[in-house]
Amino acid sequence: MEDVIVVNGPSTLSGRVEVAGAKNSVLKLMAAVLLAEGKSTITNVPNIQDVWIMAELLRRLGCTVDYDVDASCVHIDVPAEPAHQADYDLVRAMRASISVLGPLVARCHQAEVALPGGDAIGSRGLDMHRSGLELMGAEIVIDHGYLVARAPDGLHGAHHRLPFPSVGATENLMMAATLAHGMTTIDNAAREPEICDIAELLVAMGAQIEGIGSPTLVITGVERLRPVTHRTVPDRIVAGTWAFAAAMSGGSVDVCNAVPEHLSVVLDKLAQAGCTITTRADGFIVEGNGRPAPINVSTLPYPGFPTDLQPFVVALNAVADGNGMVTENVFEARWGFTSELARLGAVVRLDGHHALIRGVPQLSGAPVVANDIRAGAALVIAGLVADGVTEVRGVDHIDRGYERFDEKLRTLGAAVARQGSEPEPGALDGRLR
Repeated sequence: MEDVIVVNGPSTLSGRVEVAGAKNSVLKLMAAVLLAEGKSTITNVPNIQDVWIMAELLRRLGCTVDYDVDASCVHIDVPAEPAHQADYDLVRAMRASISVLGPLVARCHQAEVALPGGDAIGSRGLDMHRSGLELMGAEIVIDHGYLVARAPDGLHGAHHRLPFPSVGATENLMMAATLAHGMTTIDNAAREPEICDIAELLVAMGAQIEGIGSPTLVITGVERLRPVTHRTVPDRIVAGTWAFAAAMSGGSVDVCNAVPEHLSVVLDKLAQAGCTITTRADGFIVEGNGRPAPINVSTLPYPGFPTDLQPFVVALNAVADGNGMVTENVFEARWGFTSELARLGAVVRLDGHHALIRGVPQLSGAPVVANDIRAGAALVIAGLVADGVTEVRGVDHIDRGYERFDEKLRTLGAAVARQGSEPEPGALDGRLR
């Protein structure tokens, strides 16, 4: 039976919540350890479905993977000669699987990776991944739904200028360049904290990378890398989710194990919405002060406002005292969830990349369906400030990005229950059967 999160609103959140490691980092860290033979350990790992999917993918590539949920760490023993084919049933379930492409081509001189699926939030082509690897000497074709790459003599350094600071392309090219012959430069590189986290892992493995955190990365290839132990950076998107939950519910939430600097733009916007923000080295407190003021946001690559938090801005503006404008500059199809939000009584008018939201005093509970990770979480939080019962389907999306989401909401005082067959830890969902 399909799982449903049932929210009985309205609720005011109050208390302390801890943020786990970043989904958008840990999956790529797991792929990066393919670059070195031996046993690597990644700590601060969230218990989410995508980690289990990546673990299964690595097993099929010949790795021994031990995920210790209680210790929040994963041990990955990489063989001397990994397999080089990433199967469709896994890649279609999780787009981050494409991140094994760069490491496999660099280490094995070949890779066959199924063309990915992922969330329904817009086109995310692989042109930059492909053209970048081709500049480094790989021959790439699309064959029967697989991206097939060959570099019999290994990769060589090259100069890349990305037309857009793509996170995925930056990651794949940076990882591939660590074992390439010579020097590789990536201009207009993505600068997200997760990119820095992966770069720091690679440096600990013995890679030579300059310019970490800047738009220009310079990587000098080395002969081999070594296994390491590395702690995953905290998940700024999950931390931001709790910040918006506090703001919308008018509550007070202490967000622990978070890096405020990674959310400086987001916290500034919430202050504009009327929240009181208190930061410290390992987290922050967000206090809502009644009905929020509307905020205008344009999503941009880091250090701009993150597209992954855009659904929460729309939800906040839906109950704000006035009109707010949100502009989506990263994923053009991310507006799909607004039709579900409208079922709760939100007033949203779309015009291309823009959404004009007129705040209403009260949303009303209704059945809704999530079509991606962040939309699902945003709909649950919207249900917290709605009158009556909101049933959110598509919970498998939320499980891919949030650790025990409904349980943590209950600890903050929300009247939230999960109905259906809650997955056992490590159970791959129906998409993989």
